[in-house]
Order: sequence, then structure tokens, then C-alpha cells
Amino acid sequence: MTKKLDLITIGRSSVDLYGAQIGGRLEDMGSFEKYIGGSPTNIAAGTARLGLKSALITRVGDEHMGRFIREELQREGVDVQGVKTDPERLTALVLLGIRDQEQFPLIFYRENCADMALCEDDIDPAFVGSARAVVVTGTHLSNPRTEAAVLKALRIARETGAQTALDIDYRPNLWGLAGHGDGESRFVESAAVTAKLQKTLPLFDLIVGTEEEFHIAGGTTDTIAALRAVRAVSDATLVCKRGPMGAAAFTAAIPDTLDQGESGPGFPIEVFNVLGAGDGFMSGLLKGWLDGEAWPRALTYANACGAFAVSRHGCTPAYPSWAELQFFLERGVVTPALRHDAALEQIHWATNRKGDWSLMRVFAFDHRMQLETMQGATIAKIGQFKTLCLAAAAQVADGRKGYGLLCDGRLGRDALFKAEGQGLWIGRPVEWPGSRPLTLEPEIGPDFGGLREWPLDQVVKVLCFYHPDDTDAVKAQQEETVKRLFASARRNRLELLLEVIPSKVAAVDDMTTARIIQRFYDIGVYPDWWKLEPFKTDAAWGNAVDAITRNDPNTRGIVVLGLDAPAAELEASFAVASKYPLVKGFAVGRTIFGDVAKRWMTDTLSDADAIAEMAANYKRLCDVWDKTRAATKEQAA
Repeated sequence: MTKKLDLITIGRSSVDLYGAQIGGRLEDMGSFEKYIGGSPTNIAAGTARLGLKSALITRVGDEHMGRFIREELQREGVDVQGVKTDPERLTALVLLGIRDQEQFPLIFYRENCADMALCEDDIDPAFVGSARAVVVTGTHLSNPRTEAAVLKALRIARETGAQTALDIDYRPNLWGLAGHGDGESRFVESAAVTAKLQKTLPLFDLIVGTEEEFHIAGGTTDTIAALRAVRAVSDATLVCKRGPMGAAAFTAAIPDTLDQGESGPGFPIEVFNVLGAGDGFMSGLLKGWLDGEAWPRALTYANACGAFAVSRHGCTPAYPSWAELQFFLERGVVTPALRHDAALEQIHWATNRKGDWSLMRVFAFDHRMQLETMQGATIAKIGQFKTLCLAAAAQVADGRKGYGLLCDGRLGRDALFKAEGQGLWIGRPVEWPGSRPLTLEPEIGPDFGGLREWPLDQVVKVLCFYHPDDTDAVKAQQEETVKRLFASARRNRLELLLEVIPSKVAAVDDMTTARIIQRFYDIGVYPDWWKLEPFKTDAAWGNAVDAITRNDPNTRGIVVLGLDAPAAELEASFAVASKYPLVKGFAVGRTIFGDVAKRWMTDTLSDADAIAEMAANYKRLCDVWDKTRAATKEQAA
């Protein structure tokens, strides 16, 4: 019988607050990056990135951090049916730091936290029975209530023919054996913990741990003796992690040395951050195990995924996609510091983006100069008008996917604030209107540090009036600004949309925009989005699309801009653009709001009528795009 899920993980879920400064004490951290965390949560996300259909059973609080975990898991592609909301307890938090290559201080905030309230009632037999495998971690065996939930899930797994796996995941702190300040501790001898683990070891088909974790499971600090003690109570495959030496798998009797186990190649990489490396390893191992690979191949996946984690900041954010893992295994290590490998980092970024934006119908009201020069316009009125534009966009979108907006933060701040949380794609311009050479809005700052203040779902949009025939000086200045902006956007985990309009600079032909696109790739700029003019010829579109796809097959795509064109002219351009799958939609503004704005600014049009007219204009363009794209697909079929 085919099951809908490949695996379900059970146990801890937390918000990891990672110190952003490297090499300092946790006491001296000035800022933190926020990620999902907790071993089962990391593994659920890590396996989803590798293409497995994963789910998580846990509890989160009824507050902002609980919602963050649920939403982030959904963005990672994890089934959250088993993520229960606890109305009484808070979501667990963990503070972590990278002191050096050997010290990684962490503090667990888990006193009476939500996931430790997981109970048998949270285990739905039908849900557990829908998975090929159930994966648990040792922490939830430390408490009678959570242990009962885990044992129920394991029993159901056995009854429904699922495989079972244990990541020993021994944290003495979470078993009450170390103080609050000893979260980094990985081993404290305890006969009670050993006895607890050994009661459950017979329930598993796969048991994974470090040498220290097998020491606690086996009750001795002699690794071979510990493995043999585990083997005495379990027929599971035992996988012992050995740090930089990789790992060894044992399917039968334990030999005299670890080197006699089955193994996969290790990877010579720089140790930057060991936190979360074991969960990355487990994700890769589960991918190979559930795909039926031989242990050397499964361990190759595991070692590589662990290497990614060790070389990057954060736990889940460090884990590779399946495409990234395949690229890495085929090409190998180029630089030991993987986070500084430009080609690898580009694939990592591009194949782990969140959200499905394969359809883009964007209402662009990021205009500033055009509105400021209108009769009757004031800064306050422009801001108010942009909130009406947002209302029109939201009315047409009606909560559905594939709709978005472009809005600035200087004149449209209120609209930007209101747009958050509505499910809309949000792009935000940074260029100073009309500037050439390109300069940026003052809020971005001379160091581009203003991007640090942006919500992570907002896309950095920059318009560059660039032409291949520009002087070398103009080209150099504009290119340097775009390069710095690209680097700052990536550092701040923001997507970038690059808009080029060469026709406003000089004469163009069917190769002009393609040449510009190639030039930006040549200097190392890989936009997530391109915003291009509505070309009139198939040749111009074909050349532009070819330039993008040969340099970046993982790009988000292209949106067509409007240039204040009449609706009929835009419709004709849509018919040409829609032939190319890389064109995901449009980003049009003045065709929708131009005439409305002129009348509203002079107080001859009410708010309600302005919203209604813009909504009608926007909807008309959406309908035209949808029909044109549908017709194109039908012809192709």
C-alpha cells in the first residue's frame, strides 16, 4: 500500500536565536538571527529539502513564535497536521552562539514549554499510519508524558508496517543532568538514562548517534563495548557518527574496530558551526535509507549534509536541497569553507527559496516622482492614495495566490505596513527615482545597512537605466552600486528584483537587453527576478530568456513592466511574452492607477470610487494575462 508520507518525526520544536556575531561570547552578542530549531523539527525540514514527504508531531505555543514555527515548516514543505497548538504553554527558545571552532554556547529556554506537553492524545493513529517511517529523538523519552506519546507512535508504526528510527540526541541538560549554563554539554554519565534508553532500543530498525551518545545508550565509555551492549538488546542497524572521520554503519555483529563498519566518504571542510550538524547528517541518512540505497551511499548523503551544516550559520537554513546535494557530490569540494563557495551558495539560495510565485500579477504603485508632480499632491495625500491602491490589490486578490504589489517605503510606508500578512508578494524599490547613474533612497544608507530593517518577505527592487553603449565611467558606477546591493540583499536574506529599461537611454535592438543581462551575470549579480520591458518581437524575448537560463536555470523568472502603456498595447505585449514560461506575469502601475490618481489628487473622485476603478483596471489586466497564458499553454499542448 502506498503511503502519503515518507516519514514523521516526533519531539522538540523551538525557535533558535543564533548570535549574529562570530567569535565572541554569548554575553556580548548584539543581534540574533531567528530560525526554526529542535532536532525533530530540523530533520523534518532537512528531509523535505531532499525531496521526502515529511511531517512533524510536536506542540507549539499559541503565540508569535509558535506561529512562526508552523508557518516556516509549511514554507519548507513539511506537513504540519501533527503540530498542535498548546493554549497554556510557551514555545521553547534556544539562544546559541559560535565562540570559535570548538565552543558553541547555548541556553535552552524549555521550562514547562509547549513541546514537553506532548501527550498520547496528540498521537493520531491514522496520521501515524500514513507514514513509511517514524523517527524519534531521545529527549522526549526523558519525561513520562512525552515518553508515552512516543511509545504510542512507535506501537502504531509497528502495527502499520512502518520502519522506525531513533536519533539518540543526548543532551544532559534536557535530562536534568547539567545546569542551565551547560547547554553545550554532550555527555554526562547516568545509569538512569542508560536504563531508560535500553528499554526502548528494541523498538527501532535504525539507531543513530555519536560515540558519546552510544556511550550513554550502551552504559560504557568504551565505544565498541557500548555498541555491543546496544546490539545485545536491538537488531537495528547502528550508525555511529565519528565527526570528521565520517560515520560507520553496523547491520550485524559489532566488529573489533569502527573502521570495519560500512562507511561513506568524508569531506574535508572547515569547521565553522557544529550545532545542527547531526540533524543535517540524519536528514541525509534518512533520504538514503528510505530510498533503498546501500549504506555507503546513504552515508555519503549523510556526511555531505553534515558538512553543509558544519560550514554554515544556523541549523535548518544550512541544509541542502536535493539539487544542491547532487551538484556537490558530482563536483566535490572547491573551498573548505563551503559558505564562501560562490557557485554552491548560489544553488543553495536559489533552490531553497520559499513560496510558489510561478504566477505573478503585480500592481505596481511604487511610483514617487510621477505622483509628486501631480496637481494637488502632497506627501500625506500620496501616502493615503497608496493605501487605496493596496485596498484595490487586496480586493482583486481576495486571499488567492499569485497576486502582489510594488510599493515604496518613503511615501508608501503605511501601505507597506498594511500589506504584510495578506499573502501578497511584496516588492520594495530602493533606487532614487530617475537617477542615472544609479543612486539609492536615503533610507538604504551609505553602507546599505537600511536593508537590515526590512521584513524578510519583502523583495528588493532596483531600477537601473543601463545601456550597453554607456560610457565606461557610467557603467562602472552603476555596476558597482548593483553589485553592492546584491551582496547586501543576500547578506540580509532578501530576494532581489533587477529592472532594466535601456530604451529610455538610447536606441535598442533585439539583443540589447540580452547583452545587459549577460553583463550583470558576468560581474556576479544573480537576481531572483528580472523586470523587463514589454518587447514587441519574439527575437528580443528569446534572446533575453536564453541569456537568463544559460546563466541561472534556478531563477524565479521575469515580470513584464508597463511603461504607462495603454491597456490595448499591454494586452498585445502580453500575447508575445506569455509564450515564454520564464515570464511569470506582469508588474504594471500607471495603466491601472494613472488616471484615477489625477482625479483623486484634485478631490474629484472619492476613496471608494478610486478603489473600485483601480480594482476593475487591475482585474482586467489579470484576466487578460490569465487568458493569454492559458491560450499559449493550450497551443503548446
